[in-house]
Amino acid sequence: MDDTYTEKMRTAFHEEAEELLIELETSLMELEENPLEKELIDQVFRALHTLKGSGSMFGFDAIAGFAHEIESVFDLVRNDSLPASRELIDLTLSARDQICRMLAGEDDGAISKQNSEIISQIRKLAAPFTEQEDHPDSPVSEDIPDKEQSNQSKNEDTQKPVTYRIRFKPPADIFLHGTDPLLLIEELAGLGDSRIIAHVRSIPDLNGLNIETCYVFWDIILTTDRGINAIRDIFIFVEDDSEIKIELIDDEASNKLGEILVERGDLDEEKLKKVLTRQEPIGKMLRDAGLTDKAEIESALAEQTQIRKVKESRQKLVKANSIRVGSDKLDKLVDMVGELVTVEARFSQKTSDTKNLEFRSMAEEIERISSGLRDLSMSLRMVPIGTTFSRFRRLVRDLSQQLGKKIELVTEGGDTELDATIIERLVEPLIHLIRNSIDHGIERPDEREKAGKQPAGTIHLRSTHSGAFVLIQIEDDGAGLNTGQIRTRAIEKGIIGPEAVQAEKEIFKLIFAPGFSTAQEVTGLSGRGVGMDVVKRTMEELGGVIEVESKRGKGTRITLRIPLTLAIIRGLLVRISEASYVIPLSSVEECFEITRPETHRERDISQTNFRGTLLPYLNLRKIFLLNSKPPEIEHMVIINSDGSRKGFLVDQVIGELQTVVKNLGMVYSHVEGISGATILGDGRVALILDVLKLVQIAAVTHEEVPQP
Repeated sequence: MDDTYTEKMRTAFHEEAEELLIELETSLMELEENPLEKELIDQVFRALHTLKGSGSMFGFDAIAGFAHEIESVFDLVRNDSLPASRELIDLTLSARDQICRMLAGEDDGAISKQNSEIISQIRKLAAPFTEQEDHPDSPVSEDIPDKEQSNQSKNEDTQKPVTYRIRFKPPADIFLHGTDPLLLIEELAGLGDSRIIAHVRSIPDLNGLNIETCYVFWDIILTTDRGINAIRDIFIFVEDDSEIKIELIDDEASNKLGEILVERGDLDEEKLKKVLTRQEPIGKMLRDAGLTDKAEIESALAEQTQIRKVKESRQKLVKANSIRVGSDKLDKLVDMVGELVTVEARFSQKTSDTKNLEFRSMAEEIERISSGLRDLSMSLRMVPIGTTFSRFRRLVRDLSQQLGKKIELVTEGGDTELDATIIERLVEPLIHLIRNSIDHGIERPDEREKAGKQPAGTIHLRSTHSGAFVLIQIEDDGAGLNTGQIRTRAIEKGIIGPEAVQAEKEIFKLIFAPGFSTAQEVTGLSGRGVGMDVVKRTMEELGGVIEVESKRGKGTRITLRIPLTLAIIRGLLVRISEASYVIPLSSVEECFEITRPETHRERDISQTNFRGTLLPYLNLRKIFLLNSKPPEIEHMVIINSDGSRKGFLVDQVIGELQTVVKNLGMVYSHVEGISGATILGDGRVALILDVLKLVQIAAVTHEEVPQP
């Protein structure tokens, strides 16, 4: 194989391994809470088994060998020979972290030493149970012979052996992937009593034979007590590319050859009926009629024989109808769909005034198709946030143990979908917020009991849709925020002056200031004042909003309000002089006309009378230094920024549009108040406004101050 192909395979392994390690950690955390749950034990075992097999296949022998050691121990757990104890889960989590380091390419003596220590501890933990299992005097059931008892321990449902019908049809290029299908067949045969039939009718003559192509597929009739998961594990590395059918053979299944062939899809029922009118053995009649070949008859006969021995209820294994696609390909697709949306808008504008009904009909059809394609491409980037939530269970577990606290993480709304690129950027802010709740929010057990609370604290992590936004809440039942302490520390740090008078919500916002921390000393968890600043900066970059609510002695709730996607947004197109701008529609509440006499300035504050109250507003003409004369009648766009209402004064509101966000590039990356650009239907460029940043800029320059 060439180097390019090998590199692709290694990349594929990295992607698969990262998913498996997340799944492994999640399963272990759930297993710690439910140590007798068979399905969780099987999930842990399968993840380790897949890491071992894939690592070995793609040359990651160190990972494969290390995973094999842990897998062997969990095989004992799976067979009820070893309990899923807290100590075992601790060691397995440590092993999982080691595999992460090995996968990242860390290669030093410390890694090997730690691996050896983990293996030594886990072998020591399993040793008493292994010795008991192998000892001749170990107690066994008096009612079950030794061999049957061994089989029963391996059977996931502790039932008698059952018979499976398996068809394995590998892809023609399976050899190019470095896989030998015969090894899979041999491993399958090792699960129990089996009959194997190879279908060779597709093998060409020597002149047309390609030695790198697989022309054969197999039927296997297998009687085993290991259960269907053991069969699945064997095919786990080839299931995405191969045709694999696994069926349990029913007690009531037909024992007639013709009916077996029909049931398996090898023979049409109508053709069978025609052949049955002749008085000859069914197998000979079918061969003579040219409807089946010798291998198919032998395969059906093998099943017929096996049915006489053992039968069970039928069950079909349905292969997941999904494929893995790289995020870079999805990004390119969204970019191309964005270009299509832009071209479609230009085409629609050009044909809107035409009298040619055929052109207008075509424009409407293209608009419908591009709209559907846009929605579909965006949905491909949307992924459930639950996988991200599951990562934090380990964080809460480890930090609570480190700090001597009892804390439970409760998650809700894991099926809420969000753009994958946004989810990636949310991980670090959420880590800081959860760490902050653990370190500063929730008290120690003795302190909680004195306050009349349960010794164990709770952190709720929720997500839900809210229009074009997703709301993520981190809520704890801890001590709550101390406004007096926050204000004192802010004055000490020079963040505010001693004479500053602030409402409670404004004081809460001080925790996000750079360098702010209420910790008295720097520790491994806190004290440097950088974590919450990261949260604020990331939220600003995402166009999101942070809201803080807290009640002393009751707890704190922080809400992150985040847009669903950053690629294509709904916007309100406005015009100032000859320039066009787009205001994200998710921030817009309403619009109204206004004349210049209705506006006034008081102490450098631009305000207007809106339904009997003074509404602060920003004059975008002045902010963008446009010197043209404003019209007599202007438009005011009311936006909701950071929980307060403000107005944007513009010349004209054009209307709503779908906006494909384009990056301005490095040259203009320093321009504040602009988050991107889009191309309009007439080919002109419109700048997309960063609403939150504009409000902040105006506050600093006294163009606008907080609403009185």
